[in-house]
Amino acid sequence: MTLDLVVADKEKLADGVVRLTLRAPDGRPLPSWEPGAHVDLRLPGGVVRQYSLCGAPGDTTAYQVAVLREPGGRGGSAYVHDELGAGQQVQVDGPRNHFALVDAKRYLFVAGGIGITPILPMIDAVAETGREWQLLYGGRTRSSMAFTADLRRHGDRVAIRPQDEHGLLDLPALLAEPRPDTAVYCCGPEPLLTAAERQCAGWPEGALRVERFTPVADDGPRTAFEVELAGSGRVLTVPAGRSILEVVEESGVPVLSSCQEGTCGTCETGVLDGIPDHRDSVLTAEERRAGEVMMICVSRSCSPRLVLDL
Repeated sequence: MTLDLVVADKEKLADGVVRLTLRAPDGRPLPSWEPGAHVDLRLPGGVVRQYSLCGAPGDTTAYQVAVLREPGGRGGSAYVHDELGAGQQVQVDGPRNHFALVDAKRYLFVAGGIGITPILPMIDAVAETGREWQLLYGGRTRSSMAFTADLRRHGDRVAIRPQDEHGLLDLPALLAEPRPDTAVYCCGPEPLLTAAERQCAGWPEGALRVERFTPVADDGPRTAFEVELAGSGRVLTVPAGRSILEVVEESGVPVLSSCQEGTCGTCETGVLDGIPDHRDSVLTAEERRAGEVMMICVSRSCSPRLVLDL
């Protein structure tokens, strides 16, 4: 669903971080969402960027996203910081949630930099239940870390650890011993996610959940295969150098898509037969093994043919 929203407010939260408050121009309620959800901002020039919702899920009057200026980025964050202002309209897709809060007795949250944004509504939701939780939050400097003032209301449940004061986050101390009935949520730069995955290697499967907004390295083999579209029975050949999404769209079958790099989950498609070769940053290990869905913008096939629910 694409929404035409207006920037109701733009606020600087920290060095290089601004928060946008987006509302419907006519004041109509916005689609509801759950902690961990994100939206896509459609920016000029065909640029689409995913941002986690960081407001209150129960507030259907507005969406809030926090955007980090990325000097090495491709222009999306620069446009938000330098060009997009209060009163301007912006197209928004979503919300979608591939980082949902699971039910657990206790929670450990780890955030790096702007990775705090999807964690904020999770913390509020867990705090309302009275369950045990902790947050370890790091960033380059204290002044670059958004929402620190708001997080202080949670007292010693929150450990704020700027790198220039404390060094890298002490993940071994937090995650060295697997804890029963504990869900671990981690969002932040790729080195942090990789370190968390390494530290949680001995934890029960599914205990750790991470969210990536950058594509994983695609170093797998690229060979041709076939896809059968279950709705029509048509069989299409996907060459080594093209994606399933490209071939399906070229055949005249419309498919919702956004990032086209396996990070947003928009093109998730059901798999009725065959073995997907998952190359996305969205699905969990359990979902990959089940093989019931795939992201057709980047993933390929381990079998000669896939039958897709299209």
